[in-house]
Amino acid sequence: MATKLSDVLFSTFPDLRYQPTAKRVRALVGGRPVVDTLGALLVWEPKRVTPLYAVSEGDLRAELAPPGQQAGDVPEHGFRMGREGPRALDPRTAFGRHTAAGEELDVVTPQGRLPRAAFRPADPDLAGYVVLDFNAFDWLEDDEEIIGHPRDPFHRVDIRASSLTVEVGLDGVTLALTNGAQLLYETMLPVRYYIPPSDVRLDLMEESPKLTVCPYKGQASYWSFPGSEQGRNVAWSYDRRFRDAAQIHSLVSFFNERVDITVDGVRQERPVTPWSRPDGPAAPGV
Repeated sequence: MATKLSDVLFSTFPDLRYQPTAKRVRALVGGRPVVDTLGALLVWEPKRVTPLYAVSEGDLRAELAPPGQQAGDVPEHGFRMGREGPRALDPRTAFGRHTAAGEELDVVTPQGRLPRAAFRPADPDLAGYVVLDFNAFDWLEDDEEIIGHPRDPFHRVDIRASSLTVEVGLDGVTLALTNGAQLLYETMLPVRYYIPPSDVRLDLMEESPKLTVCPYKGQASYWSFPGSEQGRNVAWSYDRRFRDAAQIHSLVSFFNERVDITVDGVRQERPVTPWSRPDGPAAPGV
């Protein structure tokens, strides 16, 4: 019997998962390395979509100490992976919401104390390792900056040029029309249509102060369409931070979840994702 690979992946979501990485991983505080290792692991706690780094306690150039402050409430932001996929936690769910058994720890460096920035899983396969809060440090893989979260080795972003006619509308207003879109295919996410700005009705839209980061594509700036309740932060464009996203630099994309997209005359179904609401996660991708 054939196996659908996404079903295999989804079936692991309730589990604590890990994968070694061959990359040199460094974590810095105030420009000084707290970690410099070739032995890091990528770790996904149960229901987590994105990984974090775990490092051997022997590679940590800092002390670990019991938490010096009482734990606060960490809200859980859940969503379903597609219409029939498993329940998961979107990246807005902060590090302190642990879904595996283990021990929270402070990381004490010469630059200061980082409250609950480490988590020691109670799992024999991860014995001697601590998972680190990505947002508490600055990170490098080899000599390149990593933003947002570590890249998932099982997550791909492919970009392909297309001459199909792509039309974007919202509440009866055409916001974009092009035959020159770049189609971005990202694992477990809807196809995103990146459109040249000259083919977008930016005159109908307002620049937003919102900025987000994606570890695969860079920093995104946003536009809102004030003519619709669904129009808040409905479109975005990435900067030129990452060479591997060069095909979409400065192009404009819209949330398929909240606009009407027609491709060669065929209306596309609006997908159901965490971005179906204007107050969805921080970035249009994981």
